[in-house]
Amino acid sequence: MSFSVVTKDELARIIGPRQCCRLSELAALIKMDGSIQIAGQKLAISVVTENAAVARKVLTLFKTLFGLQSEVMVQRKVRLKKNNVYLVRIPPQPEVEKILVKLGMWNEQDRLPTTRIKAGMLARECCRRAYLRGVFLGGGSVSNPEGTYHLEIISTDGHHAQEIVQLMKKMGLEAKISTRKNWHVVYLKESDQIVECLSLMGAHTALLNYENVRIYKGMRNKVNRLVNCETANLNKTINAAMRQQENIKYIARTIGLDKLPPALRETAELRIAHPDISLKELGELMQPPVGKSGINHRMRKIDKIANQLRRKGLR
Repeated sequence: MSFSVVTKDELARIIGPRQCCRLSELAALIKMDGSIQIAGQKLAISVVTENAAVARKVLTLFKTLFGLQSEVMVQRKVRLKKNNVYLVRIPPQPEVEKILVKLGMWNEQDRLPTTRIKAGMLARECCRRAYLRGVFLGGGSVSNPEGTYHLEIISTDGHHAQEIVQLMKKMGLEAKISTRKNWHVVYLKESDQIVECLSLMGAHTALLNYENVRIYKGMRNKVNRLVNCETANLNKTINAAMRQQENIKYIARTIGLDKLPPALRETAELRIAHPDISLKELGELMQPPVGKSGINHRMRKIDKIANQLRRKGLR
């Protein structure tokens, strides 16, 4: 089961403590996954989802808010993943229009659906959280933190997508929006922002799991960086030591180490005798000891002498 499905299952079990929260969440679910049908002078509502937990939540909200029994139909896809599709339907009846007006989805005077979120529906913090939870349940997904960090909410309505972005920004989430074919995608890519979004929606178990994976992933990446850095430094040290020995042997073969100044000769002889030690350790063998920078300075002089001899063509 994907991380996104587990998160939705957790969120679907949350029922808002106040009626206003439940209204906000149901309105969000219908806007994302629902449709309004007109049958004569009566209206009907249908909500389609592939998640059984979300379907149960829609049923529960209709029953607790309005005391309505819903029809549920289950169909199985014949293509792709062949998942079940759940259709929750409130059949045509006079109460449906009143319900839609209360949810801010129907203009009673013009008898037309409204596209904007009802004014005042998101006045309270609890209602904003409930609405965010509803739009995520209706069209959201969050990637497994083992991979890339990504949370998105997909809407077919550009105006509604903009309203979701404004809602998220009001809650401190720097959401962005992009267009994917005919879809409007509201997304977060920063891991801290995704964690905050999960917390605001109430997905605390998913949040803890997300954080555990994120911390483990961060530690693993840090260890890998340290290992890579140590390996690079070790390779650099080995390559430098090999170059130094090659230059010293070249000088010994052409003019002899006794032609070098005493300090350089001592350094060269110690490097040949101890090919694997670091410059710091090499300096500690000197009498008196010499610091790493001093040894490095001497090695550069030895390299320079060897390069000058090569340019003269000495063998």
